[in-house]
Amino acid sequence: MGPVRLGLGVSPAHNGAMDRADVVKWVAFYERLWRTPGTELLGELFVPDASYLPSPWAQPVEGLEAITRFWDGERNGTDEQFTMSSDLVAVDADMAVVRVSVEYGASGSRPWRDLWVLRFAPDGRCCWFEEWPFSPDQPDGH
Repeated sequence: MGPVRLGLGVSPAHNGAMDRADVVKWVAFYERLWRTPGTELLGELFVPDASYLPSPWAQPVEGLEAITRFWDGERNGTDEQFTMSSDLVAVDADMAVVRVSVEYGASGSRPWRDLWVLRFAPDGRCCWFEEWPFSPDQPDGH
């Protein structure tokens, strides 16, 4: 896959840095792809050698092919019912932190709160994705 084709890349004037609008577009595209059948467009979100950590303690999923397999294994199908909202916490050059809330199921009975730590390549695709997921019933580390 080549550079991002859906308006997610950054302009040369940014010198490879992301701004708030770029990150918000990237997160919206991530959600859209999670809801879309197949994984053919993941190369527009992630660079070929991206690292994806599903939790801070997990071994990273390395490379686009492995991320594709990971997505296929994690999704319950594209008709999975969930709502997702996000709030961009910080952006600094090629790094961003996003707070994400996901409610799974028709009644939102399975809530999750996540922090995403993202690093972007100069073309606006993600090269490092680190997720810090929390559910109400998991120990909080105290």
